[in-house]
Amino acid sequence: MSEEQPAPKLSLKQKRKLQEQEELESLESKVAQPDNYVDTKFFDDLPISTKTRKGLKRSNFRQLTDIQRKAIPLALAKRDVLGAAKTGSGKTLSFLVPVLEILYRARWNAADGLGALIISPTRELAVQIFEVLKKIGREHSFSAGLIIGGKDFKVEQERVSRMNILVATPGRLLQHMDQSVGFDCDNLQALVLDEADRILDMGFQKTVNAIIENLPRSRQTMLFSATQTRSVKDLARLSLQDPEYVAVHEKSEHSTPHNLTQHYVVCELHKKLDVLFSFIRSHLQSKTIVFMSSCKQTRFVYEAFCKLQPGISLLHLHGKQKQTKRVEIFRKFTTTQHAVLFSTDIAARGLDFPAVDWVLQLDCPEDADTYIHRVGRTARFDASGHSLLLLLPTEVEGMMEELKKKKVPIEEIKVRDSKQQSVQKQLQSYCFQDSEMKYLGQRAFVSYMRSVFLQRNKNIFKATELPTEEYAASLGLAGTPKIKFINKAKAKETAASQLLEEEKEEEDEEEDEEKEKDRVRTKYDRMFQRKNQDILSEHYNKLVDFANDTVTKDDDGDDFLTIQRKDHDLESEPEEDINELVSENISKRQAKMTKKHVAKKQTKGERIVFDDEGNPHQLYEMVNEEEFLKDGDAKAQKEAYISEETKAMETADWEDKATAKQKRKEKREKRKLRKQQELMEARKERGEDVDEVVYTLGSGAEDSYSDASMSEYSSDEEEDEEREAFKRKWREAQEDEEDESRSGKKRVIETDEPVTLADQEALALKLLGA
Repeated sequence: MSEEQPAPKLSLKQKRKLQEQEELESLESKVAQPDNYVDTKFFDDLPISTKTRKGLKRSNFRQLTDIQRKAIPLALAKRDVLGAAKTGSGKTLSFLVPVLEILYRARWNAADGLGALIISPTRELAVQIFEVLKKIGREHSFSAGLIIGGKDFKVEQERVSRMNILVATPGRLLQHMDQSVGFDCDNLQALVLDEADRILDMGFQKTVNAIIENLPRSRQTMLFSATQTRSVKDLARLSLQDPEYVAVHEKSEHSTPHNLTQHYVVCELHKKLDVLFSFIRSHLQSKTIVFMSSCKQTRFVYEAFCKLQPGISLLHLHGKQKQTKRVEIFRKFTTTQHAVLFSTDIAARGLDFPAVDWVLQLDCPEDADTYIHRVGRTARFDASGHSLLLLLPTEVEGMMEELKKKKVPIEEIKVRDSKQQSVQKQLQSYCFQDSEMKYLGQRAFVSYMRSVFLQRNKNIFKATELPTEEYAASLGLAGTPKIKFINKAKAKETAASQLLEEEKEEEDEEEDEEKEKDRVRTKYDRMFQRKNQDILSEHYNKLVDFANDTVTKDDDGDDFLTIQRKDHDLESEPEEDINELVSENISKRQAKMTKKHVAKKQTKGERIVFDDEGNPHQLYEMVNEEEFLKDGDAKAQKEAYISEETKAMETADWEDKATAKQKRKEKREKRKLRKQQELMEARKERGEDVDEVVYTLGSGAEDSYSDASMSEYSSDEEEDEEREAFKRKWREAQEDEEDESRSGKKRVIETDEPVTLADQEALALKLLGA
C-alpha cells in the first residue's frame, strides 16, 4: 500500500486568505437571518467582521443602543431601512457599521470604484461622520473621502475617482458628478442619507433629484433622522424596495430624551438680549448653545457681547463663514469646558458636542421638528441636560399646540426682575461710537424681521404685530430701519379687514331688509314711513338744538315755559393750538432773517462723550488734569484752538467766494449765449446774413448798434458804469425839460426816418441825451 502524502504547508498569507474566506461564508449565513439578533446587547454578538469589531473596541463602542440593535441586523441583510430615533441615540453607527460590512463581504478594493455614498445636509455633520468612520474603519483597507464645499475643488477632482466610501454634502457631490472626469457611480452598493427629512425638503429637492438620476437602481438605501419622513413621494424618488421602518421611540411617552429638562419663558421682543445677557452671567460655569434665526443676527449678538465681556469664552457659528473657520470653531467648542456658542440652525442637526449643559433658543424655532433637533444637542446618550425657549406673547399659543402634537413636555418659568440686567444703554453707546456696530445692528434687525415674515406658520409668527421701534432701540439703534415688506403686509391686512367689515355690514343690511319684508305692516307703520311728513319739522329742528337745552319754569311767571341754557364752559382754543400758532409766527419771522442772524441766535452745540456705562459726559470730565496740562495751560490751548479754527474758517470762506465767483461767471456766459441766439434769430427774420452778425459781435465794431447790444454782455463793473452814465443823462434830460417848460420853448431834433432796428435804438439814445 502506498503511503498518504502529507498536506502541503500553507504560507501565512494563504492561511489569512483561508480564514477570511471561512469568515465571509459564516457571515453570509448569519446575516440572512436578522431576527436572531433583535435582543443583542453588545457589538461582539453581531454578525460583523473581526476588523470592524476591533475598530469598535479601540473607539470604546461596546454596547448597542436601541436604534443600533434594531437597524444594524436589517441593514447587514441588505434591506432598505428607514430609521427614526431621538437625537443622541447613536444613529451614526447604525449606518456606518453596515456600510463597512457590505463592502467587506463584497471584497471591495480600489479597482471597484465607489461602493458607498453618505450624504449629509451640513458640512459640520459631514466632518463628524467622516471622523467616526476613520475611527471604526481603521482596520479595513478601504479608501474614504470627504467632499464638502469650501475646499479646493481641483484637489478633490484628482482623488475622488479613487475613493471607495464618500461622505459628502449635496451641492458639492452634484458638482463632482457634473465636472469630474472618471467619477463613476455605476457600481454603488449603498446610499445613506443622514438627517433625511432635511435633505429631502424643498431646499435640496432639485439637487437630490439630480443626484438620484446618476445612481443605479440596484442599490441599498438607508435613511436616518430624529424626525423621519414617511412621504410616499419621497420614498418613490429614492427607489426604495420594501423598506423596513425602524422607529425606536415612536410609542414612547415623549419624543425628547427623558433626562432633558425643558422650560420656556414668555418675553417681550425688546427684552430678549437683556434676558440672554443675564442668563450668561448667571451660568459662567456651563457649556451653552444659543440658537438664533439668521446669520446677521448671530454676528451682531456675538460682536456686541464680546464688547460687554460677560466673563466666559464666546464663539459664533453660521453659514456665512468660510469652511476653515467653521471647522476651527466646531473643534474649539468641542474641546472647551465652559463656553457659549451663538449659532443658527446649521448646528441644530446631528452634531455631537460633548457635555453641553444648556440649549437656549433665543428665537422661536420654525416648527416642532426644529425644536426637537435643537434641544438634541444636549442630554445625549445617558447624560442630562437643560433647555430654555424664549417665546413672544404672540407665539406662545401656536407653539404650545405644535409641541403638544409632537409629545414634547415643557413647562413655563418666569425670570426674576431683580436678577435681570439691562444692556440697552451700552449697546446704544457702542452703535454711537462704532459705525460698524451700527451697521451690524441694522442688518440684524432687518434679517430677523424678514425671517419672521417668511415663516409659513402664520398662527405662530405674526410679523405685523411685532414692536419694531422698541426692538430697534434694544439693539442700540437710534431709529427704526425701513422695512417695506412689513408695511405692505400691514396695508394688506388693513384692506382685508375693511373688506370683511363691509361684507358683514352688507349681510346685516340684507338680513334686516328680509326681516322687514317678512314683518306685517299696519296703517301706522305706513303713516310713519311717508317721505314728506317731516319737511317743516326737520327745518325747525335745525333752528333749535333741543339736545343741549332744558325746559324750566320761570320764577317771574311772565312766560309759562322758558328755555334755559345748560351750565357749561365756553369753548376756547386749547393751549396746544395756541402754541402751534405762536410757533408758526416765530418760524415766519425766522424765515425772513438771513443765515448769519439765524446762526447767531442759535444755541452753540456741546461735544459730549459716553463712558463704558453708556452715560454722557463733557469732554473735560473724561480727561485727567495731568493729561490735560501736557498740551499746555487752558489759556494757551484755547488760543491755539481759536487760531486753528480761524484759519480753517478763512480757508472755507475763500473757497466759498471762489465758488460763487465761478457761478456768476458761468451765469454771465449763459446770458451772453442766449442773447447771441436771439440776435441771430432776429437777423434771420429780417433776411440778413447770420455770419456777419457773428463777426460783428466778435470783432467789437464800434457802431451804435453793437454798443447797444454788447452792453448786455459786459462784466459787472462795466454794467455799473453804464448804469451810472444812464442815470446822469436822465437827470440832464429832466433838467432841460424843466428849463424848456419855464421858457415856453420846445426843442426840436431833426433826424431821418428810422428804417432798421439799429436806427430806432440810435434815435432813442439821441432823445435821451438831448
